[in-house]
Amino acid sequence: MIVFDKMQQGYQYEYSEKEGENFAPDFYPALTPKQMLELGVFEGHYMNDCQREFPHDWFQNARINAKKPEIGLNCFGVKSRMSLSQWQQKGWIYAPDPRGWFQWYCRYYMGRRIPEIDAIQIKRWKNFKRHLIQLKKHCSPNDLTCRPKQRQALLQWAYNPFLY
Repeated sequence: MIVFDKMQQGYQYEYSEKEGENFAPDFYPALTPKQMLELGVFEGHYMNDCQREFPHDWFQNARINAKKPEIGLNCFGVKSRMSLSQWQQKGWIYAPDPRGWFQWYCRYYMGRRIPEIDAIQIKRWKNFKRHLIQLKKHCSPNDLTCRPKQRQALLQWAYNPFLY
């Protein structure tokens, strides 16, 4: 794959695994990138200029707005993201994925593997489970109005936000 978008020009990578298969044993996301996009993540304004890199069907029913972020496109209708510059300041952006975790996940899902980066991102994903534990602790079963920001954040990290 050769990438040409607003943030990367000429970045190349190869797939070493089949799409959606052979994940690390400690990485078991509940949602695929396609499911996440269809449910509504990142205010519908993420990866709008790099859709050619990923399967067309991921975007057929995606809740997206190429012109501007729109909170109403998020599954839980709340803002639950930091700006890219905030992610950069916190040191959460790892080359070669300048858009962050979700871009890494999409590429990983497609079959790209970079062991050093994969280990870092999988560790970050595992650490995010603490938010799922908070839902279980503080929310009544099936009360989707409980902690909507946390639910949206979980969705954006491929966790199932509908469990509790």
